[in-house]
Amino acid sequence: MCGLAGIVLSQQGHLNEQVLLAMRDAQRHRGPDEAGIYLGQGVGLGHRRLSIIDLSHGQQPMVDEAAGLALIYNGELYNFKLLRAELEALGAVFTSHSDTEVLLRAWQQWGEGCLPRLVGMFAFAVWDMRTQRIFLARDQIGVKPLYYGFTTSGDLVFASELKGLLAHPGVERRLDPQALEDYLAFGYVPDPKSIYRGIRKLPPGHWLTWHAGEADPVPRQYWDVPFNRDADPTPDEAVAQLRELLDEAVASQMIADVPLGAFLSGGVDSSAVVASMGRASHQPVRTCSIGFDHAGFDETVYARRVAKHLHTQHFEQRVSADDYALLDTLAAVYDEPFSDSSALPTYRVCELARRQATVVLSGDGGDENFAGYRRHRLHAWESRLRARLPQGLRKPVFGLLGSIYPKADWAPRPLRAKTTLQALAQDDVEAYFHSVSTTSEAMRQKLYSVSFKRELQGYSALEVFRAHAKNAPTDQPLLLAQYLDLKTWLPGDILTKVDRASMAHSLEVRVPLLDHRLVAWASSLPPAMKLKGGTGKYIFKKALEADLPHDVLYRAKMGFSVPLAVWLRGPLAQHARTALLNGAVAECGYFEPSMLARLVQQHASGQHDHSATLWKLLMLDAFLRRMQQPAAAATPAAPVERVLTAGALP
Repeated sequence: MCGLAGIVLSQQGHLNEQVLLAMRDAQRHRGPDEAGIYLGQGVGLGHRRLSIIDLSHGQQPMVDEAAGLALIYNGELYNFKLLRAELEALGAVFTSHSDTEVLLRAWQQWGEGCLPRLVGMFAFAVWDMRTQRIFLARDQIGVKPLYYGFTTSGDLVFASELKGLLAHPGVERRLDPQALEDYLAFGYVPDPKSIYRGIRKLPPGHWLTWHAGEADPVPRQYWDVPFNRDADPTPDEAVAQLRELLDEAVASQMIADVPLGAFLSGGVDSSAVVASMGRASHQPVRTCSIGFDHAGFDETVYARRVAKHLHTQHFEQRVSADDYALLDTLAAVYDEPFSDSSALPTYRVCELARRQATVVLSGDGGDENFAGYRRHRLHAWESRLRARLPQGLRKPVFGLLGSIYPKADWAPRPLRAKTTLQALAQDDVEAYFHSVSTTSEAMRQKLYSVSFKRELQGYSALEVFRAHAKNAPTDQPLLLAQYLDLKTWLPGDILTKVDRASMAHSLEVRVPLLDHRLVAWASSLPPAMKLKGGTGKYIFKKALEADLPHDVLYRAKMGFSVPLAVWLRGPLAQHARTALLNGAVAECGYFEPSMLARLVQQHASGQHDHSATLWKLLMLDAFLRRMQQPAAAATPAAPVERVLTAGALP
């Protein structure tokens, strides 16, 4: 995998090469093997390479003066051999076996029309020397990140990670209040916002172009999850099609010229990927797992069982209750507030996997594709009930009941009458938003200071869901919930978590269940094939019955989480009290000090479980402390340094 950085000047002048090097090398962890820059008229492109395919070729930036193109690229094209054959038939001549050159020739042949042809995970930039125009593009699902923005002097800058942009002295660090509201609602900052006002994320399935002197670029969509229902297969047909698509996706993503492995939690999704890898490999698959010293969160017994069943070469590591010491490390890894606590074990499993492999396959995406989350089942049930209620009764009756009914954090979700009553008073989009928001709107309003509410000007994170729902290709409640997950939770949380944690260890993670062709096919399935009789991922589990033990397939989902509530009443309690009452969160002016103190006290006493909100605030505190520090100057050094200038090809 790789790291990108680029500067496009807004007017004629001198491009500061040292700034470009600092932007590039702030992301050295993404590509420790090689480094290069391209300096052209009004543009500078930087690249860090983690060599995976064709190790001796494919160096970047890749420049073709005759074609007038310069390319920097982060990702893998799994269909690059097929594309190469097609391009050769059209007259293209290749000098390497890398997918980078295939991408360059594809852009040369088809321009942005090449994007729907690409199968893989990618973010890339193409500089057109003839038109003096930059093009940025991101893969269909959003596996690979791409940030962009403008400096105070109007130059366009972009990078794979925020730290790359923040290495530029002309990039302002001004917090976006709407992004902070999104973070407190979701636990991450959803695309296309970043935590900073002037920096954006290019959304999945989009591209943009810009020329000096033009207004801010508007991203253009080239792909979206279709959710079309042209034909409903029988269960047997669906099983056969799913197995074929899975095996094709896995086999295509096992191509690498470096050691290969897989994550194995013992859950359905990772087990499915490892089983498919076993069918495609003549050697035992290397599998890696993380366990916890807290029994309620430990799945290693299942991972070992699956590893034994599938005859893998298995490695595991245990995370102890004091591993919360990674909190500041995670703040540095993610660059903006990010509160998914499973980032901690994800960081550790990537650390473990890097000792065994350079590329690993992951099971991420199964829950989004096949409705595997508990919230999907609850949302479907509530939607059916809501549809039977007269619309005129919802808000006045159930809204009132929900407001006065006592809160029961201790009860299972179906028994929390307050939550159910509130959901019945809302429409499908609002109800699903509140089911995924781990800090309620009422709690957020109590937390925010008067001055911060003034900055928000009435904005609510619900608007994120409203905007996506407006453009959704379906209004069926379960499918709409999946669509919202694929547009927000998946790229904003799951894929961000894995990309940053893996890249921190120079590890490439591939996600075959998110091959966009498999995602499109899964989206077309009827809801009954995903959720049946209270069983999520129904057709996915049926397709795996020949490969995995029944009790592994149909056991209750645990999730890849940590015992936050216990930590925050035990070893983390004092840290939380100090940070939230006297730290950066307390001093920033966004929150009411009395409410912060109340949250800490109520959680410590056991009166309420505020662990999700407290962890968000702790991660925000760590972020704010880092934000207050001056940007660290990167040391521009690399095993191989490659400098290209316009008119001087190697």
